[in-house]
Amino acid sequence: MIFKKIILITAGILYSLFSYSQLVVSQLSLEAHRGGRGLFPENTIEAMKLAMHLPGVNTLEMDLCISKDKKIVVSHDVYFHQNITTTPQGKYLSPEEAKAHLLYQMNYDSIRKYDVGLKPHPDFPKQQRFATIKPLLTDLIDETEKLATKQGREIYYNMEIKSGKSGDGKENPFPEEFVDIVYKVLQEKGIVSKTVIQSFDRRPLQVLHRKYPDVKLSLLTGKSAIGPQQMIEKLGFNPAVYSPEYNTVSDEMIKYCHERNIKVLPWTVNTKEEIMHLINLGVDGIISDYPDLFNDVSRK
Repeated sequence: MIFKKIILITAGILYSLFSYSQLVVSQLSLEAHRGGRGLFPENTIEAMKLAMHLPGVNTLEMDLCISKDKKIVVSHDVYFHQNITTTPQGKYLSPEEAKAHLLYQMNYDSIRKYDVGLKPHPDFPKQQRFATIKPLLTDLIDETEKLATKQGREIYYNMEIKSGKSGDGKENPFPEEFVDIVYKVLQEKGIVSKTVIQSFDRRPLQVLHRKYPDVKLSLLTGKSAIGPQQMIEKLGFNPAVYSPEYNTVSDEMIKYCHERNIKVLPWTVNTKEEIMHLINLGVDGIISDYPDLFNDVSRK
């Protein structure tokens, strides 16, 4: 009888630990970086939809640029990067040629003629290859929301505004205009509550905080960043999320942010070992080029 009680107590403890682990994982934001560029052509509708079929993925991470005719183009670079671009003539671009192809200087009718899925990516040999284009954000949202409805679930978005002071008026709109264009689309598509807007550029975040306080904001930081206290002080308010480069995360950073109800969401974490290490530290989510790794995380 005593032995049976010990077994039952042990089983109860193990079940509780398993349940707690599942609860922790279910609360994590598990994000496909650029739609999972380690697996699929980055920032494309096809990548986002394929990522939505991977276990664990609950958030699509993407980047926003603006075309000459003021449309939101899903693109990490403000130009057609040489690593992913095939021209309408079937040619590749040199780095110099690539940087001359600024999206903000091109109407979308021209942008959509370039392919960004056929050229083999030198950094991601596992990436699938297929013909695709830089999509409009409106088209991407329509497709992912349609798929989410079919899957019977919600999908969330983490969108980075790609801007910088040196690019104002040449590579990107000024912050106020950029923010207004983005917010209008989020509102029209009914996804404001499901979207986080992130940026390394503090200015659009500050405009959003002032004009559209219903939007959740995330401050992106890199290796050269000073500590979270100084970075957040420069921002001028507590964002919903602090998003550091993954190898800068520390216990002190997490403690500082959590004490202020700020989530910590590191980027870009591309091995299972690094993912589990950061989850054990207490981060609130993971951004990864390889969202297929979340399958292992979701079963822990």
